[in-house]
Amino acid sequence: MPKLRTVHILKALTASVLIAIQAVSPLAPGVQAAGLPTLGDGASSLTTGEERRLGDSIARELYRDPDYLDDPVLQEYVEGIWLHLQDAARKNGELSPELEERFAWTLLLGKDRQVNAFALPGGYMGVYLGLIGVVSSGDELASVIAHETSHITQRHIARMMAQQGKQTPLMLASMLLGALAATRSPDAAMAIMMGGPAAVMQNQLNFSRAMESEADRMGYSLMSPAGFASQGFVSMFGKLQQASRLNDNGSWPYLRSHPLTTQRIADMDSRIPPGKRAADPVPTLEHVMMSARARVISNAGVEVRRQWATLPRSGSFSSLSQFEQVAQLYAATLSAMYLRDWPLAREMVQRLLTATAGNAPANIQAKWLNAELEFKADNPQAALAALPLQSVMAPQAAPKVTASGNLAGPSLATIDVVERVAPRRPELLLKTEILLRLNQAGSMASPLQTWVTDHPRDGSAWQTLARVWRSQGQEMRALRAEAEAQVAHYDYAAAVDRFKAAQDLARKAGARADYFEASIIDTRLRAVEELLREQLRDKAVNK
Repeated sequence: MPKLRTVHILKALTASVLIAIQAVSPLAPGVQAAGLPTLGDGASSLTTGEERRLGDSIARELYRDPDYLDDPVLQEYVEGIWLHLQDAARKNGELSPELEERFAWTLLLGKDRQVNAFALPGGYMGVYLGLIGVVSSGDELASVIAHETSHITQRHIARMMAQQGKQTPLMLASMLLGALAATRSPDAAMAIMMGGPAAVMQNQLNFSRAMESEADRMGYSLMSPAGFASQGFVSMFGKLQQASRLNDNGSWPYLRSHPLTTQRIADMDSRIPPGKRAADPVPTLEHVMMSARARVISNAGVEVRRQWATLPRSGSFSSLSQFEQVAQLYAATLSAMYLRDWPLAREMVQRLLTATAGNAPANIQAKWLNAELEFKADNPQAALAALPLQSVMAPQAAPKVTASGNLAGPSLATIDVVERVAPRRPELLLKTEILLRLNQAGSMASPLQTWVTDHPRDGSAWQTLARVWRSQGQEMRALRAEAEAQVAHYDYAAAVDRFKAAQDLARKAGARADYFEASIIDTRLRAVEELLREQLRDKAVNK
């Protein structure tokens, strides 16, 4: 088989496995009681605990993959959309308390340019920057995430396994990892997936048409309650349909794994009540900025970034819409930062600050970019001064904002997942980095401790806290934070190593050791050692 043909086959299989392996949440009793379709007996070959462990094992590999990206700005934006959709699913009775408690509900970003999203066993959602960069509005992005969320809440993978016979978790994990490898190395992917023919894998893992229609239908039902325009579902379908008419160049794996049919398009279109049809959703300024950020980060080409960095200087710039101007200014600033052209970056960010002055969410993003610019230009004092004076809001509670800057959808008062106001993660992490550079980070220990208490699986926040504690001479605490960062990414062996190092430090300190801190380390070490034993047992069973 020619190598080029092999690449295309593996790319198609990548999409099929990435999307089709997704979705494993138990169908809540409330959903069945509400009379929603079950597509069969609803039986599962995996318990929710088994699904979570399978998802954890795959997530562990994804965290170690070079394609994994923790960009706090994009992470918060996409997570905000997903959290609104989760809240709608909860209120619709599709997200049971058991499912919410047992599953991870964790978002992972991939910096690849492929237009794709996927969900994994155990409540993990993955979104590639290529998808964020190509959608025209937050409503279109929400439609894709809503579809994938419905695959999760309807437990499609578990139900397929019940119908087709049990598949070992190891085989599922190896197929996914092989598919991921195909995006970068077809030969490596072929070696990983030699355990079974590609056709058999696709037959066993591709979602049925009924499941795709169900995910469409239930995903659509989440849009309006979550504060998004339902028209975003239809406009996204239109975009996919247009792409399907183009030659396949490997840019639309989502389309190949979720093939459009006339029936699916008509079904979505018919759900908009007569007389309420509207044009495609209008993007927010914040969305076009996030879309621009995704495109710049995912495109490592120097020549492309040089072109983007100077676009706002062209004569046609003044004729563009406000959305297009803001998108170009954001892309130009970030591109100039990658090129280390600080004067050009400063010129563009000042124009961006002016262009977004009347829109609070967009202006905060512009100020964060300005602070990021000065930090990377090794000017920490200017970076600290550039941070917004007031951007204190829990990410979970961030309301959807219209193009004019007015609140839309759920308000802070109606989001019941928020228990207290907290600093926004992008600013929390960036401010800490700036103060570390200035040797003044001691004040950030308390807010970071509060953050990791509420978000114990935030590995980056734990690592940042470790650096803060180390800067204060608190080595034992720093080692514990480093261990917790490894726990967050399921590297239990590395976590045990860090905890033991902290334990040794406590022993050497003797009576001078912090007894309370040493007790925490001892307790956590025992707990993580048990997790490591379970992880090793699972590997042994699946060999």
